[in-house]
Amino acid sequence: MFQKILRLFYKVAMWFFLISVFSVLFFRWVPVPFTPLMITRAFEQKFNGESLHCKHDWVPIEEISPRLQRAVIASEDATFQDHHGFDFSAMFKAYKNNSKGKRIKGGSTISQQTAKNVFLWQGRSYVRKAFEAYFTVLIELLWSKERIMEVYLNSIEMGDGVYGAQAASKYWYDKPAADLSKYDAAGIAAILPNPLKYKAKNSSAYIERRKSRILKHMRYVKLKY
Repeated sequence: MFQKILRLFYKVAMWFFLISVFSVLFFRWVPVPFTPLMITRAFEQKFNGESLHCKHDWVPIEEISPRLQRAVIASEDATFQDHHGFDFSAMFKAYKNNSKGKRIKGGSTISQQTAKNVFLWQGRSYVRKAFEAYFTVLIELLWSKERIMEVYLNSIEMGDGVYGAQAASKYWYDKPAADLSKYDAAGIAAILPNPLKYKAKNSSAYIERRKSRILKHMRYVKLKY
């Protein structure tokens, strides 16, 4: 009996490994059409009696302003271009803050967020975190940093029913992502911790302070890819 369970586990693990590697390789070149979060939000909208609304326009990274790329690095992951998927220093700081009962901080890198957004469900369970780490290693091995940034900026939530840089740029500033100013870019980056709560335009005092900090740090971000 134990051997049968062991063989079944082995087969499931092998199939999962093959499918996951194929999926990561597939999306190395192919645009991601939708994410698990988009599906979840659609169900939430339906359950709440809202009309379904989802804005998502994939564009290549060449059509996304470098200012936005620098802004999200300055805001979300200062060491993105140098680490191999994980920023252990940030994770340790997040652990210390959370253990003291302060505002919860995840310490997740852009690579980790991309892995979660594209391949996994939302949540804070240890199981989901383990899968997130696995997919983070895969995309760091099989994608370039430029591709990770491209997928990240095309898949993350940037407003209510708004996903990706192009849709967010049109929604918040009525312009394509290629034409974002540094102030526009900082505005979008500033709301990423909670894009359903915060606004990139006509922002609260808290978001305006975040914009100022992001603009300050953007000056030191040089794109290397």
